[in-house]
Amino acid sequence: MMRILITGSNGFVSQKFCEQFKAENRPGALLGVSKSTNRNPNLKSTEFQQIDLSDFEALNRLLVTFKPTHILHTAAVTAVETCEQRPERAQQLNVDLTAFLGAYAKEQGCHLTFISTDFVFDGIAGPYLETDPTNPKNVYGSTKVEAEQRLLALGGSMAILRTILLYGAVADLQRSNLVLWAKKQLEANLPIDVVSDQWRMPTWVDDLAQACWLSMVQRAEGIFHISGNEMLSIEEAVRQVADFWNLDKTQITPISSAQIGQADNRPQRTGFSIEKAKKVLGYNPTAFVVSLQEIDKQLKAYLQ
Repeated sequence: MMRILITGSNGFVSQKFCEQFKAENRPGALLGVSKSTNRNPNLKSTEFQQIDLSDFEALNRLLVTFKPTHILHTAAVTAVETCEQRPERAQQLNVDLTAFLGAYAKEQGCHLTFISTDFVFDGIAGPYLETDPTNPKNVYGSTKVEAEQRLLALGGSMAILRTILLYGAVADLQRSNLVLWAKKQLEANLPIDVVSDQWRMPTWVDDLAQACWLSMVQRAEGIFHISGNEMLSIEEAVRQVADFWNLDKTQITPISSAQIGQADNRPQRTGFSIEKAKKVLGYNPTAFVVSLQEIDKQLKAYLQ
């Protein structure tokens, strides 16, 4: 039986993974861990343990007790500006913790699924293959590159899932993202400034959570690109949100990356080739507009 340890269990990906796990009655045991109290509505109190993930001694005791067969490692400092301001914290959580979990997984024959990012690339030559050289433009991307390299050097049963601009809905409605932010602001008839010169392949969180499960079940190894299959500017994505919910697009003002200080520390155009994930994992992304339809249904269900 699978015994799955989930780091960062209060996070966006982890909440969706647990939601799918319970909804589909998947066999196995879950244990979520986070530095803060449990905010994952899909984890019972017996399926959660509060722990400081930078305390490796305490984490090791937990691992020895729970004996995971699989680890889903989502915990990270992901805010670009926070990583710039606190590089030592980013190093500790994004690199050192990942290496610690990788070493445990290698030693115990446990499978590790690690979430990485398109920010490992500089955005000059996207869309990218898994084999393309990395060249991050910020501390966040640099720490993810180093974490990837540490895992690959260890070898063993480990999968690195890189993803792009996550969006979607979970039952914890306090969490936001590009789609929910744009929807909320425009529904309130508030003007919004949206970057027009950054291009991404936005990833529905439901698709990434499913990819994590596929990775675990198959004990996948190596790097996989997980994203949507449509290249959109941030502005284009927001305009599609407005169209779907019949909101006023005149409230959207396009702005440049330079206007908000992101010209030098964000990749301009990323995007992925996802053929490897399709072929090896059986990954099949959802079209952006279809995901909006599903998000609309989910939001209504969460509010019931």
